[in-house]
Amino acid sequence: MAVQKSRRTRSTRGMRRSHDKLSNPSLSIDQETGELHRRHHLTPNGYYRGRQVIAMTPTPENEE
Repeated sequence: MAVQKSRRTRSTRGMRRSHDKLSNPSLSIDQETGELHRRHHLTPNGYYRGRQVIAMTPTPENEE
């Protein structure tokens, strides 16, 4: 069974953990609509790389 020979220092532990942080998602602006969206994902209107790939139907809001 593996048992460590000596205790790891706070410095060594911190250096190892320095790469574990989360980063913000990278964003792009669509060529056609100018909308901000996540890279390699569709815009809310169904555009991808300047072309409409999914025809989105407008959703009725507050019809009550």
